Amino acid sequence: MSQRLGIIGAGKLGTAIGRLALDAGYEVRISGSDRQPMLRLVIDTVLPGARLLPEADVVADSDLVVIAIPFGKADTIDYSALEGKVVVDAMNAWDAAGGHPDPDWDGTTSSFVASRNPAMRLVKSLNHLGYSDLVADAHEAGHPLRRAIAVISDDEGARERVADLVDRLGFDPVEAPRSASRCVEPDSPIFGHPMGAAELRAALQGAVD
Repeated sequence: MSQRLGIIGAGKLGTAIGRLALDAGYEVRISGSDRQPMLRLVIDTVLPGARLLPEADVVADSDLVVIAIPFGKADTIDYSALEGKVVVDAMNAWDAAGGHPDPDWDGTTSSFVASRNPAMRLVKSLNHLGYSDLVADAHEAGHPLRRAIAVISDDEGARERVADLVDRLGFDPVEAPRSASRCVEPDSPIFGHPMGAAELRAALQGAVD
């Protein structure tokens, strides 16, 4: 079953997710910054078959939308267009990912994004493994080395759809409520550490309890 995946951000993470999605049979739409040199050539080379479109068209023409831009640029997105959409927050609030758009904010990236439009069906996922790990560690279901990725939201329907995406990309989805969001932030013991499903589930459950 083909689905249309939209990706806002054509950097290393966005293109890594796009490559896995194309391999999984998704139709991929992606937008990038006008300041990226030779953006169309990069997309044609790295993501052959993906459509490079303006952000508004990516959002309008996609079933799921992944936000994969540096978090410091999070306020450049038109969140009003994402109302009712299943949206994956794959951003991280750390200096290596562009810093923070609001230095006084003390919440998670997802609470910041949700504050811009509470009508989005927001899911935190695809952020706690590096882009190179995503490409290297993707495996078919049942593979002994298959890694797990957290899928965090209080919207069960949206969580199920993103869990299906994670599974099709080559990882075991581990679902958790929104209260677990801080567990996958850069300063957590989960962040950057590949885990199997049982280990990740235990780590998330221990943090929520």
